[in-house]
Amino acid sequence: MNKKIIYLTGFMASGKSTIGPILANTLGWNFYDLDKLIEEAAGKSVRKIFEENGEDYFREFETEMLKKNSELKNYIISLGGGTVENKINLEIIKSTGYLIYLESSAEETYKRLRFKRDRPALLFDGEDEPTKAEFLEKINSLLQKRINYYNQADLKINTDNCQVGRTVDKLSQIIKKEFYGENIKD
Repeated sequence: MNKKIIYLTGFMASGKSTIGPILANTLGWNFYDLDKLIEEAAGKSVRKIFEENGEDYFREFETEMLKKNSELKNYIISLGGGTVENKINLEIIKSTGYLIYLESSAEETYKRLRFKRDRPALLFDGEDEPTKAEFLEKINSLLQKRINYYNQADLKINTDNCQVGRTVDKLSQIIKKEFYGENIKD
């Protein structure tokens, strides 16, 4: 295979930023988290960028950072949950790398995110804590909006109730076969 970047996509808390560096280390590759690259370049958090400049500005910045890093070789790049919604981004990703969708259910996403308030796409109006039903409704709404993009991945792995190490082992075996023709162990 001539593509030498593995892109990890999926909804918030699907495991991209946790699995990515471990997988890169296992393969002897490098790792970038696209959101972290954006934060370093902008000098502020993704949430602050959304608040101060808006989502459109963030998405343009995201595309520029993706273009800049799409020439790399032997990298695992963790994408933001909405990166693949942009047609240009998806074209860059598909033409330069292998896209893996880390799938997680709305219920599992809720469990992982219920106490976090740093995700701009999951901000709620008002000061009251959202109910579980409201939280799940927002997750399901965003997930339905993105699912067709996620499903364009070259590979889909469900991360619900799966230990990180087992997911990394499974992915590294698949990648070794796809990239290097090595046989997968049972």
